[in-house]
Amino acid sequence: MPNDFDQIAVVVDWLDACRRRDLEALLDLYAAEASLECQCDGSTVSEGQARLASYWSPRLKSFVPNAFGLEEIQPTPDGVQLDYMSHEGLPVRMVFSFTAGGKILRTCCAPVAQPPRQDTLSVLGRAV
Repeated sequence: MPNDFDQIAVVVDWLDACRRRDLEALLDLYAAEASLECQCDGSTVSEGQARLASYWSPRLKSFVPNAFGLEEIQPTPDGVQLDYMSHEGLPVRMVFSFTAGGKILRTCCAPVAQPPRQDTLSVLGRAV
């Protein structure tokens, strides 16, 4: 049965709630039984609204100026893939899946590998 909601719009609302530091609005986007797996700083799994609040609250209270900036967003066969800047300003990829009613059911995030900077490449080339 196809979903009758815009998954990308839900993810954009998710980013907006993060930028506004609005924990209540952020949690409202998640299903009651939602889970989050974070591979950015080890493997953290949070399930349910209370655990999600514990995960997101410190990240929303203090973040760098470019945090939650959109890099790329695209649909996947099972949901949406979002590349964005984390609360620390580091590139992160998050994959979202949804309930039939349009709530976020599961998120999984991991750091996005960055290509080496050009100045690093030139230094590496001379060091050999």
